[in-house]
Amino acid sequence: MIRERASPPALSPSLWPRMANAILTVNAGSSSIKFALFAAAQNLPRIATGAVAKIGEAPNLMVRDETGAIVFEKHWENGRTLNHEDLFLAVLDWVDMHLGADELIAAGHRIVHGGEHFYKPVRLDEAALDELAKLTPLAPLHEPHNLAAVTAVMGLRKNLVQIGCFDTAFHHDMPVIATRIAIPRRYFNEGFRRFGFHGLSYEYISRQLREVAPRLAAGRVIAAHLGNGASVCAMENGKSIDSSMGVSALDGLMMGTRCGIIDAGALLYFLQARGMSADALSDMLYKQSGLLGVSNISADMQVLEASEDPAAAEAIALFVFHAARQISALISSLSGLDGLVFTAGIGENDPAVRAAICARLGWLGLEVDRAANAANATLISTPQSKIEVRVIRTDEEAMIARHCLEFLAESS
Repeated sequence: MIRERASPPALSPSLWPRMANAILTVNAGSSSIKFALFAAAQNLPRIATGAVAKIGEAPNLMVRDETGAIVFEKHWENGRTLNHEDLFLAVLDWVDMHLGADELIAAGHRIVHGGEHFYKPVRLDEAALDELAKLTPLAPLHEPHNLAAVTAVMGLRKNLVQIGCFDTAFHHDMPVIATRIAIPRRYFNEGFRRFGFHGLSYEYISRQLREVAPRLAAGRVIAAHLGNGASVCAMENGKSIDSSMGVSALDGLMMGTRCGIIDAGALLYFLQARGMSADALSDMLYKQSGLLGVSNISADMQVLEASEDPAAAEAIALFVFHAARQISALISSLSGLDGLVFTAGIGENDPAVRAAICARLGWLGLEVDRAANAANATLISTPQSKIEVRVIRTDEEAMIARHCLEFLAESS
């Protein structure tokens, strides 16, 4: 059964601001597809944000306008067998309905791994998809679903321009020393290197810093993208110098279900001494570890903070420990630190975690204003703090839309 709720009259297409063109941004995962629609104007006004959730169960499509009001809903109560193409058909139908006589000119996709060769936005075609599919072993949680979304849209709108925007691209020009791994040189010569991830988020933070704190933006900054996926990035003058993530999105910080940094000898132990298969090891490291694995309760920080179980407290403490440790390590890559920026779900919304991380960094002369931190203010360090600490909301969708607009302008 399908249940729908159309847009209320106050938000009918005739009352939306007129525009010549629009850009759809897509971030597709295994159980959800997040998207946003932007007017293709210089300031890229956002028309709406939406998501298809519970893919593989009972999918539901929900679209909200910029005030947060729900303007469209669709539910598939028996939609277990629906694939990406089925679901994108509903998304594109909604886009057509709201654009009316206006035109969707591009779909921009977040692609997690671009490897050595994809470090700028590119038009996605069959050849590009074939090359990107080879990177799946390095991003098994993300890459297959990112590419499935492209294929689905390609099947529905063959002539629609689709643009790939890569999470690794921001880090492509890191100093060579930061990209090296101490294994035989021949592998580096083949393109096996540290890549870094969450680049779309860090690029957005870099641009925002230039607007809100230009002096800090020109200095040495560490941005901490803390969410279900987590990493930290060292930036100097707005450019990536080093990252806690390396070859894959498994490296670095402890995350929701991912272990983060781990001794390679431990992996050999599980494979050789415990007889674990490569697939089972991959499942453990990507899906059973992190906050979920340590707590044995949940991968959700809010759930753990509400729990009285000592294992939940231990998981949170370990997350904080890993974050402070990785931030400290990246300070050496910058030869100092001027500012720290928190972003993403936990970074933007969890004062307790921010305070705990900053407390571990007190040796830097970093001081947090408790009231400002509790209020999720944009500046949370005290005037006396030697390190400026900020909270900036990231917007990967806006970054993708910006890349698409620039790509289209350059291609015209």
